[in-house]
Amino acid sequence: MLPKFNVLTPEQVNQVHEQSMKILREIGVEFSYQPALDVLKAKGQRVEGQRVYFQRQFVEEQVAKAPAEFTLHARNPQNNLVVGGENIIFMPGYGAPFIHEADGKRRNSTMADFDNFVKLSQLSPNMHMTGGNSAEPNDIADSIRHLKMVYSSIIHSDKCFMGSASGYDKAQDNIEMAAILFGGKDVIRKNPALICLINSVTPLKFDDRMLGALMAYAEAGQAMVIASLVMAGSTGPATMAGALALQNAEVLAGITLAQSINPGTPVVYGSTSAITDMQTGSLSIGNPEGALFTSASAQLARTYRVPSRGGGGLSDAKIVDAQAGYESMMTLMAASVSGINFVLHTAGILQYFMAMSYEKFIVDDEIAGMILRYLKGIEFSDDKFAFDVIAKVGPGGHFLTQKHTRQNHAKELRQATLSDRLSYDGWGKEKLDTNQRAERKWKAMLAEYQEPALDSNVKQALQAFIDKRIAEMKN
Repeated sequence: MLPKFNVLTPEQVNQVHEQSMKILREIGVEFSYQPALDVLKAKGQRVEGQRVYFQRQFVEEQVAKAPAEFTLHARNPQNNLVVGGENIIFMPGYGAPFIHEADGKRRNSTMADFDNFVKLSQLSPNMHMTGGNSAEPNDIADSIRHLKMVYSSIIHSDKCFMGSASGYDKAQDNIEMAAILFGGKDVIRKNPALICLINSVTPLKFDDRMLGALMAYAEAGQAMVIASLVMAGSTGPATMAGALALQNAEVLAGITLAQSINPGTPVVYGSTSAITDMQTGSLSIGNPEGALFTSASAQLARTYRVPSRGGGGLSDAKIVDAQAGYESMMTLMAASVSGINFVLHTAGILQYFMAMSYEKFIVDDEIAGMILRYLKGIEFSDDKFAFDVIAKVGPGGHFLTQKHTRQNHAKELRQATLSDRLSYDGWGKEKLDTNQRAERKWKAMLAEYQEPALDSNVKQALQAFIDKRIAEMKN
């Protein structure tokens, strides 16, 4: 792997930590969920109402209990993922309520869209897992979405997937489904199969839905990304240093709670922090400040010896245009070269997390493939230096017909899957732009999709559990 690009000095990392400790000690964090308050109070932290004031030593001791890396298990063991260390994991966007069509029209996302993004992620060699709520299925009742989405993730892919973070009960449902798939709760406790996204409510608050899910997953030994989205200038200070200290305090508070519940719970230090556009008052994610937050978060996570999450193919664009391309390449490259391990929103995101796009998924998938090739670096060996073939060809020759070229070009030189490399005349036959080529590609991929095999007894048991839970909710 390439050396990590650091944006902070060791002294600056320490300054952020010191400021975060001061925030946790003197200002505190609000936890609007009594069971979480009970846990932290029992551990000796000062609790006033719903606000917890953390002792520095306690926070540092709890954070140190989190593993530096862990394995996330897939139903196809070949798709298991090691989270942490030198590894990088790409997955699609998350939580978007809208779909932006190729012609720029916007509509509500549906369960069919969710299914499609699971399938596209399964087919992509660059998406290491299917992620979580890639497209909010607005046509499914909120009370049962978590059941339908996890079932879809299991049926349509044999890669790793994410669980619901919408409260204790929904998290428990997804844990039960994972237990059915893998053979019991004891199995997944030993070999974590689920990871969920726990977001703070900036500034300095965790709500009952997120805390309930955090507690359920921690109790079951499942993994979680504990993340903060500071909007510099609105939900956080307009200064980068202040916003980073605030983010760090929130993430450390969440990790501390998880370790207090179950020491050794797999956690990922997460950041989606970005800026507020002061002309519109809206969140902006496709910018250099957001890339800096991501890179700094990777360094902080390494300091605390936990895996990191951040970045992705992030853009504020509304259609797949030049803005979508240059913003997404900047943010995904920043995450990749700074050492982020777990990259949500790698593919498909438009309009500051509000929309997914099929065409953008394909464009970002191409970017992801390019970056993975970049991260692979250059192999140095006698054969790779190719002295013998250089001597054979000699001055003025060419290498196109050489055996060495046939043996090495596919390994060394990444073949573009979306980018146009035709001659001008070749391109001129159809004159397709990137958006049109991407539309053609995703439709072809879905037409060729084949569902990975799953034991019929497991499928029936999952469906029976879903039917039982839906019936219980009606009563």
